[in-house]
Amino acid sequence: MELIDAIILGIVQGLTEFLPVSSSGHLEIGKALLGAEALPQDSLLFTVVLHFATALSTLVVFRKDVLEILRGLFSFQWNEETKFSLKIVISMIPAALIGIFMIDHIEVFFDGAIMIVGLMLIITAILLYLADKARTTEKAVTYRSAFIIGLAQAVALLPGISRSGATISTAVLLGVDKSKSARFSFLMVVPLILGKVAKDIIDGKITYSGDDSLAMGVGFIAAFLAGLAACTWMIKLVRQSKLTYFSIYCLIVGSIAVAWGIWG
Repeated sequence: MELIDAIILGIVQGLTEFLPVSSSGHLEIGKALLGAEALPQDSLLFTVVLHFATALSTLVVFRKDVLEILRGLFSFQWNEETKFSLKIVISMIPAALIGIFMIDHIEVFFDGAIMIVGLMLIITAILLYLADKARTTEKAVTYRSAFIIGLAQAVALLPGISRSGATISTAVLLGVDKSKSARFSFLMVVPLILGKVAKDIIDGKITYSGDDSLAMGVGFIAAFLAGLAACTWMIKLVRQSKLTYFSIYCLIVGSIAVAWGIWG
């Protein structure tokens, strides 16, 4: 694997994990543009490495929140931190169930199905536009909204549906404060990423030949740094109601992908 390809895919993953434009969809498009040979032999491991890098960048950006949650949990009291953690757990249920029982069916879509990616990006564009036009509130995430946001996260397992876009948009459309929506969206994905890594290791799906160590290391760094920048930037954009720009972008890229799928 060329180092430049690893850097490109790392930056794409880091940016699109947080920016509402679908990391999985863009990775599929990136693979199609760069060619199958652009992937290392251990392609699943490379994908896991990139996702782990973005999970780490989330923990760095929200380090104060994470420490407060951990302190609250270890106080063993029914406090706000414990309630927030329970909401995170509730939000994980839909995606976790799909990951356990339906992941083989989902993985079918990760095989160069560019037209499907395009259609899902167009759906993401619609969600972002609706969320950007929603009125501003100060509501917090409830247990009910946490589960519904979790359903949106489960749907976002499809390539082209932005995870952050779907979860933030759903939260905002449910009346949750925009800043709180972004915070919840970014924190709720960390346990899922770490759980997915653990499951892949336990199931023996991850193999490593050792031939692409440098490429994976470079890709990890690129994804981590891009994730730091994108996560910080996205929080500001959501607060300032500027998701329409990403809606237009997803609509354009989605339309191109659909056209490519038909005529390419």
